[in-house]
Amino acid sequence: MSRHDDWVEAPTTPPRVCLTIAGSDSSGGAGIQADLKTFEACGVFGASVITAVTAQNTQGVRGVGLIDPALIRSQIEAVRDDLPVAAIKVGMVGDTPAIEAVAEALRLWRAECPTLPIVIDPVAVARSGDRLLNPAAFEALVERLLPLANVVTPNRRETAWLSSWISGCSVGDLDAIPDLAHPDDLEKAGRLVFQTVRRPVLVKGGAALPGALDWLIDAEGVTRFTVPHAPLKTTATHGSGCVLAAALTVGLARGLELREAVGWAKQFVTRALSRPPGLGKGHGPLGIRHGWQEPDHDAKTSSQKPTE
Repeated sequence: MSRHDDWVEAPTTPPRVCLTIAGSDSSGGAGIQADLKTFEACGVFGASVITAVTAQNTQGVRGVGLIDPALIRSQIEAVRDDLPVAAIKVGMVGDTPAIEAVAEALRLWRAECPTLPIVIDPVAVARSGDRLLNPAAFEALVERLLPLANVVTPNRRETAWLSSWISGCSVGDLDAIPDLAHPDDLEKAGRLVFQTVRRPVLVKGGAALPGALDWLIDAEGVTRFTVPHAPLKTTATHGSGCVLAAALTVGLARGLELREAVGWAKQFVTRALSRPPGLGKGHGPLGIRHGWQEPDHDAKTSSQKPTE
């Protein structure tokens, strides 16, 4: 029996609650929909605050409609006033007014609940390459929102953009910055982001790197996480970053230490990647329900002790 089997409460016990603050994906593979599916698969109750409505599918993003900042804040307050939220995940927050609304609402919530875990996935660009964050919002993102996080989870492109903006790159030049493909460059960029926001940073290297290498960078140093088996041969990766951050949120809600939560979340994503539903004409969605159902699956993760 898995040590996590007791995570699913008895029918008479109210489930833990996780909140996702993010954009809606009309195809159901990423964003709010992926987060809620991950929460459900892990046995927690999912609440949601929608920051944007996107018209997208596995082939790309066709349109984005941002939600009024006042309504975003009202959604957060409605959940806060009624549900016993155990952890929060923040995903796509598309512009400066929305970031400021979310940051202020979370700042007040954190004042009431200082130990409430907050995972911030600074969604800036979709896997298709479509931009989901106005570059002019980077200042608000870095200075207002990211300092509230227990952990920040950028992907390769977002790590490149964040580190470049911190280094003085004009927001107008961010689109020209390529993905960071070399592990040394990604680790260096992640260190710069950590040194700036002073919050733990989980750089999501993704399946393109050997062992699906990720880095957790915090005050203890750098911990490298890998999946020690051959890379999965799949194009069903739509929403994989969202699912990883959502599973990490669940781990923190359950009281796991950060490194343990990261390792468990990587196992969850690996299992979900191995059982895709086979939908869509592009990069399809993950088999999220399988992330939890097979706790003894042979896809394990390994991590190194923190190094300076």
